[in-house]
Amino acid sequence: MHPVRRQISPHASRLRRDMTDVERAVWAALRNRQLEGFKFRRQATVGPFVVDFLCVEAALIIELDRGQHSEEADRARTEFLEGRGLCVMRFWNSDVVDNFDGVIEAIRMALLQKKTLTQPSPAGGRGLELPSA
Repeated sequence: MHPVRRQISPHASRLRRDMTDVERAVWAALRNRQLEGFKFRRQATVGPFVVDFLCVEAALIIELDRGQHSEEADRARTEFLEGRGLCVMRFWNSDVVDNFDGVIEAIRMALLQKKTLTQPSPAGGRGLELPSA
């Protein structure tokens, strides 16, 4: 599916240690399964990239952009991640600062959509049994 390394690279470790205020605020809302019960990892390594936040269960990546990457680099990164079955949501840091609740709500809605799409079938897949006539 998609290679997610459990071992933390030195680069990811440095990024965890040096989180921005915006990253800290979003992490405070995502950690400990606070958002719809989904577990997130911060500064997770996926292939050659370190992503800001990753929810393996929902195959969802949250990226916070400060404008340090070029649009072309972001596009190539997104294509790589989506090619491995991951959904990428990007938010500008200024959007998080100006509309924190709206950003968290957008993430929550994406998680709920994933949750709805992956609900198990009732009764072990047999569905509802109707009485025979």
